[in-house]
Amino acid sequence: MNKDKIKRITMEKLQWLKGKLKKWFALAVEFWKTHKQFAMSVRIILASIILTIIVVFLRSKPEKLDIQELPPLVQTSVIEPGNIEMVVKGFGTVKPKSEVQIVPQVSGKIVSMNPQFRAGGFIKAGEQLFQIEPQDFELAVEQARAKVAEAEVKRDMEKSEATVARREWQQINPGTEPDSALVLREPQIRQAQASLDSAKAALAKAQLDLKRTSITLPIDVCITTKNVDLGQFLTAGVSVGSAYGIDAVEIEVPLEDGELAWFDIPDSSVKVKTAFAGTEKVFDGIIKRTTGKVDETSRLVYVVVEVANPAQSAATTDTLIPGMFVEVNITGRKVENIFTVNRDWVHNADELWVVNDSVLHIKLADIIRADDEFAYIKQGKDSRLEVVTSSVDAVVNGMKVRIASDK
Repeated sequence: MNKDKIKRITMEKLQWLKGKLKKWFALAVEFWKTHKQFAMSVRIILASIILTIIVVFLRSKPEKLDIQELPPLVQTSVIEPGNIEMVVKGFGTVKPKSEVQIVPQVSGKIVSMNPQFRAGGFIKAGEQLFQIEPQDFELAVEQARAKVAEAEVKRDMEKSEATVARREWQQINPGTEPDSALVLREPQIRQAQASLDSAKAALAKAQLDLKRTSITLPIDVCITTKNVDLGQFLTAGVSVGSAYGIDAVEIEVPLEDGELAWFDIPDSSVKVKTAFAGTEKVFDGIIKRTTGKVDETSRLVYVVVEVANPAQSAATTDTLIPGMFVEVNITGRKVENIFTVNRDWVHNADELWVVNDSVLHIKLADIIRADDEFAYIKQGKDSRLEVVTSSVDAVVNGMKVRIASDK
């Protein structure tokens, strides 16, 4: 195809395109004339787009700033070693040291009764609980005395007859001794003496039974149960009530066997705390012994604490009553050069977060003992420790930290 033909075809296409553009332009003009409001909106949108493009391309780039990353902020506490007197804490239930069943040794009817002989009543040692009718026993004593007198007369008569028999023998057989003891009535004298001894024993038994009609106890007691009343007939050997001694109470305190190394058994002093009548009471006690065995279920050892004279009178509320649940603090041995650290500051059982020159170090702690509140640590030659007391999200040995008290 030659150049003239190409030129001719190109001109024809241009003429066709020009005609089309004129036609579209005419249509557009006609559209704008009939839709002026829409045309105005389109012009505003186009102007906004053009203005936005100009602002974006002409604005200056933001300046880059270097952000300084700060080390974690922590709270610390400075602790120093000291001489610590170990206190072993435990809990237990108060029990009476002595508990008795009240059992009469003679039968009879109750004719009088101590007003304090009732549940909760306090009765002093030797004070009468109740009186069994004594008349029958008084008569038995009189009968026994009469038999003693009769046996004494019989013995004296046998001795007198023996004296007469010896005199007669000497008159008949001077300078010789009889071949038979019957001649001098020796068997009869021994028999009379035995009867006298038996009568005296019967008298002592009658007097003892009479004494037993007055029921007493050898210790100060608190009555816990009472099963009889005035006028009731009692049978010997049948329990009529129970009581416990108020001169001392005992507390069995379960402890782990490792805790026994921190105090002496026996004789370590103890503070017993209890809340009673709305106030806290404290009593002095002493370690007496262990129960001599390890609990098969809990594997704990029970230490027995004794508190002497827990109640001085029936009216006071300053008392330890059997059944009370109490806190026991045992004063143990003194240990030197020990750090006392709050248990919350110890991590992973034996780690301390220690700060030196704003650098956190993870130290393994030599914990010699721990209780509910504190861990007791022996850290060699350290004269002080600055321990992290706040939580940290991620801890790395040797990381930089900021201390809250620093500016």
